[in-house]
Amino acid sequence: MTKPVNPWAALSALCLGFFMILLDTTIVSIAIPAMLRELNAGLNAVVWVVSVYLLTYAVPMLFTSRLGDRFGPKRVFMAGLIVFTGASLWCGLSGTVEMLIAARAVQGLGAALMTPQTLAFITHLFPPAKRGPAMGLWSAVAGVATIVGPLLGGVLVDHLGWEWIFFVNLPVGLLALVLTMIQVPDWQPKHSHSFDLLGILLSGAGLFCLVFGLQNGQQYDWGKVTGPITVFEIIGAGVLLMAAFVLWQHFNRREPLLPLQVFANRNFSAGTLTSVTVGFAMTGMFLPMVIYIQSVLELSPTKAGLLTAPMSLLAGVVGAFVGRASDKFNGKYLVMIGLAGLAAGLGVFALQATVTTNPWALVPALLVCGIGIGFIFAPMSNVTMSSVEPRLAGTASGIFNTARQVGGVIGSAAIGVLLQARISAAMADHVAPQAALTTAAKETFVLPIAVLLLGIFAALAMRKTTPRTTAAPVEVAA
Repeated sequence: MTKPVNPWAALSALCLGFFMILLDTTIVSIAIPAMLRELNAGLNAVVWVVSVYLLTYAVPMLFTSRLGDRFGPKRVFMAGLIVFTGASLWCGLSGTVEMLIAARAVQGLGAALMTPQTLAFITHLFPPAKRGPAMGLWSAVAGVATIVGPLLGGVLVDHLGWEWIFFVNLPVGLLALVLTMIQVPDWQPKHSHSFDLLGILLSGAGLFCLVFGLQNGQQYDWGKVTGPITVFEIIGAGVLLMAAFVLWQHFNRREPLLPLQVFANRNFSAGTLTSVTVGFAMTGMFLPMVIYIQSVLELSPTKAGLLTAPMSLLAGVVGAFVGRASDKFNGKYLVMIGLAGLAAGLGVFALQATVTTNPWALVPALLVCGIGIGFIFAPMSNVTMSSVEPRLAGTASGIFNTARQVGGVIGSAAIGVLLQARISAAMADHVAPQAALTTAAKETFVLPIAVLLLGIFAALAMRKTTPRTTAAPVEVAA
């Protein structure tokens, strides 16, 4: 027997798990100053707390999207939930920054198992003509997570300690697990995939070398790391390994980890490149912003969360409406508006930032950022995924999400090293500490703004899509 599935109930259960992943990203950002103090760690070590999560999130995602195709997205999603929730407990119990980095790495693996299954389910549960509202909900969840993260994180850090930003995942994870078991169909794509182990090794090693070299270059003064090996040799090895990975994907005739034919779809290629720029900018903007707001303007974590909350709230509200609009209007123009809005908001924020700035005078710039963010995610996802062949939906979802996370990894590393370099330069000029932090933050904002402008050109290459209106009913075995 079969029974009808309520696609919205199923999507809501999946979005709760997705919410937890995003909550953990934003909630950690607000706790960075507290971690620096209480773990007696340097800025580079704490940046690794963010970067290692993004790295282990991004690298396995092409592989984990195949796991969903082979074993069923629901089962892989639930496995990821269990890993993520258990790793959250480990994070909270960590007494050293090294232990926290290890636990965050496992957390990223859990997130990598979960994320591709969410978008794959959207393409399965909703016909193309009705995916806009579903993408709108998905985007709104991201907005709500960015609101709740800084606010909840600020309250927890102020009153209970930074450990509780991880303990809070435990009830959310358990609730998501129960709802997924009840509401989400056990859809079985039944694709008997082989796994490209060489591709996994090449891509993982290449990304690790790139991120390690970029992020730790300042620490090693861009010279020797160990023995004769230098930072630039590690970065070069990363580039060569990634080139070897792409070459192997071209010649692997069985089942490559990254099937290059999917990039023949112009919307998918342009959308994936745009996703890289968005991941870079969104991850990169928060580190200098949080350090400036808390260390220069001296706002408590709770007040810092309140300051950024209107931006996130507006992003969630706008995202819900823009998701519906992306079915009716050319989505690429909505994405371009969003990228331009986010770049403009960051630019105004950087111009306003001084040692004596009234924190609440920054709210209008943050609201412009929020509008921009709200315009980006739903139409970008809708345009990118809507013209992908159903048989490639799982793989395409993995590539698309991996692209954003790779952008985030590189953004976190690049912004971290640039911020450290600018702080060191300002201090060498005998600038007062708060003035040095302000100057460094203002100059660091230039990088995500430049990357967002590149994203506008990438989005311009997208074509208008005409949603198909036919789809088979969604059913599941009882």
